[in-house]
Amino acid sequence: MLTFLIVIWVVFALDQLLPLEQFGLVPRQLRGLLGIVAMPLLHGDVNHLLANTTPLVFLLLLLVGSRTRILEVVLSLWLLSGVLLWVFGREALHIGASTLVFALGSFLIVTGIIERRLLSFAIAVLVTIVYGTSFFAGIAPWQAGVSWDGHLAGLIGGAMVAPMALRRSSQSHRNGA
Repeated sequence: MLTFLIVIWVVFALDQLLPLEQFGLVPRQLRGLLGIVAMPLLHGDVNHLLANTTPLVFLLLLLVGSRTRILEVVLSLWLLSGVLLWVFGREALHIGASTLVFALGSFLIVTGIIERRLLSFAIAVLVTIVYGTSFFAGIAPWQAGVSWDGHLAGLIGGAMVAPMALRRSSQSHRNGA
C-alpha cells in the first residue's frame, strides 16, 4: 500500500516535468489502452491527488481486514475497472485513482454483504456510512470535469471482483493454502 502511494506521488512529481497525463485512459482508442494501467497513477493537480490519496489509504487499510489476497484484489479491481471504462466510457481523457477508490469501496461493501463474517459486515457498514453519499454523487453525469463513468466502472468492477475473490479465498482455505 505504501509503495503504491509513493508511486502515485512520484508520478505526479514527474508529471510536473513531463507531459504524462497524455497517457490517461481514452475509451475505445488504441492509445487509450495504456491508460488502463496508467490512469490511477496520473492526477491533474495536487488537490486531485489529495482527494484520491485519503480514501485510498482508508480503503486499503480496511482491505487488510479481509481474507483476500490484497495484491491480487487490487490488481483485479484496477484492471477490470479500467477495461470497463475503456469499453463503455464516454470519449474523454480519464485520469486519477478515483476509479480504483470506487472499486475498493464497492468491493468492501459487496464482500461485507455476501461473506458471513462480522468484521467484513462491519467494514461494509463503515464504508457505506463514510462514502455512500460520495458514491452516489460521484456517478452523477452532470458534473463537469469529473469522470463519473470512471466512478461507475469502479463501482461495477468492485461488485464483480468481490464474489470471485471470495470464491478463490474459500477454495484456497479448503485446499490448505
